[in-house]
Amino acid sequence: MANSGEVNVGQLMRQAYGRENVFAVGFGSYQGSVIAADAWGAPWKVMSVPEAQPNSWEDLLHRSGPGNKLILSQDLRDNKFFKRRLGHRAIGVVYSPKLERFGNYVPSVTPQRYDAFVFIDQTKALQPLPTPVKGNEPPDLYPSGM
Repeated sequence: MANSGEVNVGQLMRQAYGRENVFAVGFGSYQGSVIAADAWGAPWKVMSVPEAQPNSWEDLLHRSGPGNKLILSQDLRDNKFFKRRLGHRAIGVVYSPKLERFGNYVPSVTPQRYDAFVFIDQTKALQPLPTPVKGNEPPDLYPSGM
């Protein structure tokens, strides 16, 4: 993202409110399925997430032992091993499993990027709730204003 001049919400929040006032939580998975779209504005669909690339952050967490994990970055910040950049799989609103080897991994120093990290070893795509529509738009303040 940085090479493309792009920023994310966490970066914007830390710039606006200061790093000490923002608690950033990252999420990752070894494999499974997610809901995402092929492009911005495209309809969502269930997509398969292949096994994480060898030696990526998600692969290391998978190999560290069975099950899901909650990692607090303060526990890792002084560990020399975690001060280096590791590939971290980026899955968001837009995802392309076909590009897994080329563009879905972000080089990250995870304890600097996140204050905590939630790792779910095997994901299962969520089923979104139906969106009520009036005309072509959801109601004002949806979903909390209903």
